[in-house]
Amino acid sequence: MPWKKRIGELPLHLMILPGLILIVLYSYGPMFGFIIAFQKFIPARGFFDSKWAGLDNFRYLLEMPESRRIVVNTVSIALMKIAAGLIAPIVTALLLNEVRKEAFKRGIQTVIYLPHFLSWIILGGILIDILSPTSGIVNQALGWVGIDAIYFLGDNDWFRYTLVATDTWKEFGFSTIVYLAALTGIDPTLYEAAVVDGAGRWKQTLHVTLPGMSAIIILLMTLSLGNVLNAGFDQVFNLYSPQVYESGDIIDTFVYRIGLVDAQYGVATAVGVFKSVVSLVFISTSYYLAYRLANYRIF
Repeated sequence: MPWKKRIGELPLHLMILPGLILIVLYSYGPMFGFIIAFQKFIPARGFFDSKWAGLDNFRYLLEMPESRRIVVNTVSIALMKIAAGLIAPIVTALLLNEVRKEAFKRGIQTVIYLPHFLSWIILGGILIDILSPTSGIVNQALGWVGIDAIYFLGDNDWFRYTLVATDTWKEFGFSTIVYLAALTGIDPTLYEAAVVDGAGRWKQTLHVTLPGMSAIIILLMTLSLGNVLNAGFDQVFNLYSPQVYESGDIIDTFVYRIGLVDAQYGVATAVGVFKSVVSLVFISTSYYLAYRLANYRIF
């Protein structure tokens, strides 16, 4: 009977309740603060007594000379991270898939996965030390082969690439495990048929392995497109300095400085609203393209 079935499912719904409460408190509740973007917000007066500013905060934002540079920095860093974050784990998963010694394979997986668990506060200190132009081990190694020291974290020509390389090093191990899991779902008889047709390992990779991984590749690529305006606040904040604002200042670090340091809460919230709207457009478009081009639906 339907009512008995619903009563039997009640414990399952109660299990969802704590997560639902957290979502309401920390995801939907703060949305009321979007009103700050349209006010001359003064914390002492609160939401209801602060003066209404309309679109003035957005106009001020667009007129700021550094606005265009910050958006370009954010998009370029995010796109490079997305590309590297897709290519590196796919290549690593394909290489590990060819390893036949399970102990060695699992050891490599563990080593490349470990950085994922370290925060950028810890990694920031480590990277500042090893990339130091005077005492860092990387520049010492470059000196041994006759290359001048490079100021990776203080040179605008190098800072973006340093961000991308270190972020990829930290996170590609996690994605590699996801792709290795996808490889286990490929039908072994497809490889047997490919061998009968005379396909070598390279041909098998092109015509069996990669098509078999296509669903998870499209899924992760689709989800990553929603982060085009999210270039990684934790990483950038712990590694950047005023010397590299020109190439490394992103939307999130700009919001931090203008909102929490300069106390321009209305403008900072306007930037956040702009970022949220653009991200929504990107993720909606990516879902549509995934369905149209690959007939893949997440929901």
